[in-house]
Amino acid sequence: MTVAFHQSENSESLCGGAAFARPDYDRAMRQGAGEVIYGEGKTAEQIAAIASSLMEAGQPRVLATRVDAKKADAVAALWGDGGGIAPCAYYETARLVVFGDMPAPDGDGVVAVACAGTSDLPVAEEAALTAEFLGNEVRRFYDVGVAGIHRLLDVADELRAARAVVAVAGMEGALASVVGGLVAAPVIAVPTSVGYGASFGGVTALLAMLNSCASGVSVVNIDNGFGAAFQASAINHLNSRQG
Repeated sequence: MTVAFHQSENSESLCGGAAFARPDYDRAMRQGAGEVIYGEGKTAEQIAAIASSLMEAGQPRVLATRVDAKKADAVAALWGDGGGIAPCAYYETARLVVFGDMPAPDGDGVVAVACAGTSDLPVAEEAALTAEFLGNEVRRFYDVGVAGIHRLLDVADELRAARAVVAVAGMEGALASVVGGLVAAPVIAVPTSVGYGASFGGVTALLAMLNSCASGVSVVNIDNGFGAAFQASAINHLNSRQG
């Protein structure tokens, strides 16, 4: 397949008349999902302009990650004032902005998102909502950490039924290894920065997950719920996107 890369006539003025972004209009054709905006470090004006540019080019929905509540309010005001071309919704726990409507699930099965404790919810919700945005049916299993192993075992059959499992945990990061020993599906482990001093901002959980003795466990970066969801979605769409 030959992929065409679209270029603006003015290579230095590519997004709303400003030179701060070069939106990737062909990413969905290459990767199966459109460009996502990383909101941290960007202004509300930049986020709204990039989203508008992508949707005007035909992307049906746009996701912006790592957007705090204050910035989200500013984005919503800009989107509304400009007569936004689609709805704009903010999910505060996950710090996500969704431009456009969520799609109906079209994956091969279910993506399960399991998190160890309530403190891990922001990262778990980033994963769960991103997976839904990418067209997956998602089942959430929260507060199932190994300190109360019975809580995890209570939902083991449901986890086994999933096409892919995202396991989110801080502290010592043991959840991913235990889940990896219970299920046949790929497990994407997400270490979080939750924990006391010796957790080193999530490094302890990261190293524990990287050293897991359970086969089938892969690991993304600390607090990277988005990356885990993207990988889980790719696994869950393997059959539907073949050929």
